[in-house]
Amino acid sequence: MVEKRLGALPVAAEFLRRLDVAGVVDGLCPGGASAHLTHGQVIEAMVANRLTSPAPLVRVGDWARTWAVEEVFGIEPALLNDDRLARALDAVAPHLEKIAGTVGARAIAEFGIDVSRLHWDVTSMSVHGAYPVGDQDEQYPVIGYGHPKDRRVDLKQVQAGLAVSADGGIPVHARVFGGGTAEVSQVVGAMRDLSAMAGEQEFLMVADSKLVSYANVAALLAAEVEFIAPVPAAQVKDEVYAALDLEQARVVDWVPERDAGRPPGEREVYRVLEDVHTLTGPRKRDPVLTVRRILVHSTGNAKGQQAARAKRLAKAQEELDKLAGAAGGRHYRTREKIAARVGVIAARRRVVSCLRWHITEDETGAPSLQWRFDQEVLDAEAAIDGWYALLAGMPADKADPAQVLVQYKGQGAVERRYADFKGPLAVAPVFVQHNHRVAALIQVICLALLVFCLIERQVRRALGPEQTMVGLYPDNRRVRPTGRMILYHLGELTLRIGTITDRPIVQINRGVQLHLLELLGTEVTQTRWPQT
Repeated sequence: MVEKRLGALPVAAEFLRRLDVAGVVDGLCPGGASAHLTHGQVIEAMVANRLTSPAPLVRVGDWARTWAVEEVFGIEPALLNDDRLARALDAVAPHLEKIAGTVGARAIAEFGIDVSRLHWDVTSMSVHGAYPVGDQDEQYPVIGYGHPKDRRVDLKQVQAGLAVSADGGIPVHARVFGGGTAEVSQVVGAMRDLSAMAGEQEFLMVADSKLVSYANVAALLAAEVEFIAPVPAAQVKDEVYAALDLEQARVVDWVPERDAGRPPGEREVYRVLEDVHTLTGPRKRDPVLTVRRILVHSTGNAKGQQAARAKRLAKAQEELDKLAGAAGGRHYRTREKIAARVGVIAARRRVVSCLRWHITEDETGAPSLQWRFDQEVLDAEAAIDGWYALLAGMPADKADPAQVLVQYKGQGAVERRYADFKGPLAVAPVFVQHNHRVAALIQVICLALLVFCLIERQVRRALGPEQTMVGLYPDNRRVRPTGRMILYHLGELTLRIGTITDRPIVQINRGVQLHLLELLGTEVTQTRWPQT
């Protein structure tokens, strides 16, 4: 009697079949290096590995031996060695954008995903290895230094962009970029990809402030693609916010999900106003662009900024009082040393604008420090707390200011997907030879993320309007199932393989596992068992 881990392999196999991942890959990359295994089969196995027990390429074969990969996917574990996986990555590398677009379009059609609103953002992944520029293929994203989100400035990086649907948070399109590529330059390419995927259907592109440049906005307006993005702070002067009348702003009838269970008086309140924002081009002959600007006030943001300011001021006060007490002593005998230390404190605590100070000397020449915070400056800073601005590249009859804000707030969906990308699917750290293989591996993990999110969406939709269930946590509280929790519970499924005359037995030892399989519509006995 042999026992193997079954986990979510049957679920992954069913979703991969519906997406036709193997068919898409084999159609673009025919003639696998091994007659026993096509490139499409290898890519599907790599996706399944990421969904069940992410492993380095050299350990995927070991995973296949202990998991029921042969029984579910019909693949002999010995064929999934690191050399065969690398050849599959080499084969798909020239077709990454085509694979992403085709599979994404298949997902939209097969699962009925609404792509009328898509949220775009970019994240970075640190890469271990030297990757000299001269040794990299310039036809693929070049691994290099940039501005890593994980703050590992000692490592080179590669970047991935995701377009996530508002419907279920599904990453319907992904694109890999070089480590040094500026985010602001990636928007137009993403817009073209999404336009091709949407076809005749109009869609709204929601992104972060990197979208707001003259070139990007001009391209979006010319393509008639509607968009929403926050205006970079440097493009709106404080005087604009200071002149706004909060009483004239309209209260938005919307409650953030995190505040849904709180009393009304404790919920975050949003207010909106509208004016216009202009962008000028780098050349004098460039036409001035005028776009709707939605000015948003958030009580939550205001409270956060007030608390942060109070903390900065308290820290600065403590350090300045200590310095004033030490002035003229052993460590601060001269005016220059005191002034240098004041500069350090002011910069570190970010109080340069409001700090007023001077140094005097007594009759013996001993220096002393007097300082204060300028209350007028602090009042001016407080007056703009909570305000920020959004650009809305759409007519007012399609979305009023309140609707623009609510649509923008869905941007959190893409951030949550990046957490899944780097968490359960273990995208980082990446260590693969050659930059084209790195790009291919990132795209494979994007496919795994697509399946991961589709699994979550299907379970939630099957649960009905409330989208909650019990059994996921020991205390049986009712919660919305996440992809992470779904795969965690299914991960405990095992397959007991008997003799040649006995069919394999799937061991389901908890009711929540059976419930999840029913919600997913997956019949675990429909795997490719050896037939008797």
